[in-house]
Amino acid sequence: MNHIELFSGVGGFRKAMDYISNDLDINIDTVAFSEIDKKATDTYCANFNTDGELAMGDIVNFVNDEHAMNNLPQFDLLSGGFPCQTFSVMGGQAGFEEYRGQMFFRIMDIVNRCHPNFILLENVKNLIKHDKGHTMRVILEELDRADYYAHFDIFNSTDFGLPQRRSRVVVFARRKHFGDFVFDAQHAIASFQDIDRDRCSLNFYDTVLGILDRHVNEKYYLSDRIKPTILSDGSANFKANSDIDQVIARTLTASMHKMHRACQDNYYSDRFILSNGEDRPSTYMTKEELARLPIRKLTPKEAFMLQGFPEDFSANASEANVADGSQYKQAGNAVSVNTIYAVMNYLVTNHLIYE
Repeated sequence: MNHIELFSGVGGFRKAMDYISNDLDINIDTVAFSEIDKKATDTYCANFNTDGELAMGDIVNFVNDEHAMNNLPQFDLLSGGFPCQTFSVMGGQAGFEEYRGQMFFRIMDIVNRCHPNFILLENVKNLIKHDKGHTMRVILEELDRADYYAHFDIFNSTDFGLPQRRSRVVVFARRKHFGDFVFDAQHAIASFQDIDRDRCSLNFYDTVLGILDRHVNEKYYLSDRIKPTILSDGSANFKANSDIDQVIARTLTASMHKMHRACQDNYYSDRFILSNGEDRPSTYMTKEELARLPIRKLTPKEAFMLQGFPEDFSANASEANVADGSQYKQAGNAVSVNTIYAVMNYLVTNHLIYE
């Protein structure tokens, strides 16, 4: 089965497909990928063998190039985590009115031209409620018009062996001649629970303590100047509980390198890490006392691992001269590998997707 990955970022869909291919003895070959961000492409190419594959680049330019479209390799499965900022509650929610929101229609340009058998898309969970549900209705109507049955549900990475609260909507569509189907998170969770972890390519972590390194470079530690801001619960206009040492990490964001308060990003004290979680000072110390402790942010390696990527993923990117700031952005934008693996495991084992 040939696969193309649109809006590939650093290859979350691809990594899941590679793992599924290995574990379920199903041949899924990625033959093309599109990504506009050069640094993300550098990380992608540093971690995958892309020899002989079509690098589509900017999907807008690609679909407007008749020669390029004519030379797109045959494929059966299309995946894509199309830009989500325009649908997110943390963004402007301009939706289809904003340039990035129109990228779904560039996916449909390829779908209507190539008619792949299967489509797998991912986006923020707010996509379902965006514009009072109109956005999702448009997506389903476009897929229906293109001769696909499509269903969606919300999937949380905490259900699939990753200690990160990350809920995302996943849409699965297949050609109508295959027949309609059932697609929901509960079935995927049930299938995932039956996986033999000893024979699975995924990495599983019950808490962040399985990911956090005990000793890291000093550059990842917060300065005395910034700690009071990071630990602050906010001002009169914005109040939030800025706890550190979260056993299950908060949702990674593409802007985590900007270091938001601890109510939004993830920070850890040495006491918590070195005690293997037995000592959690935020439960008994004041903010002033906490500010005197060594506290650090996640490393890029840890951020990628919280998304299900292997331990060497960040190191490979660094060797390709991808800076920490770019890696944080890439990890925050990435699709959780374990989540897509769980979806694919459900689809393959229930014969909803065919080689």
